[in-house]
Amino acid sequence: MLTAIDYVLGSLLILFALIVIAVILLQEGRRKGISGAIAGGADTFLSRGKARAVDAVLSRWTKFIAIGFFVLVLAANIINILL
Repeated sequence: MLTAIDYVLGSLLILFALIVIAVILLQEGRRKGISGAIAGGADTFLSRGKARAVDAVLSRWTKFIAIGFFVLVLAANIINILL
């Protein structure tokens, strides 16, 4: 039988999963491939620095959200075992 705790933990897990997916998709890839070689001269020094700063923030947030997601999964499993 599902309890209110199950609904809350399930909703939080879905929310964390969607946030992790969104933050990962917002990050720029490490290799740009052929498009980076063609349009590479169009980037200015300042725009590349800004992109790196945004990428660093997104990378840091990805780590925190992923750790929170795994802690939430472990907590949900422990609570389900105990109940």
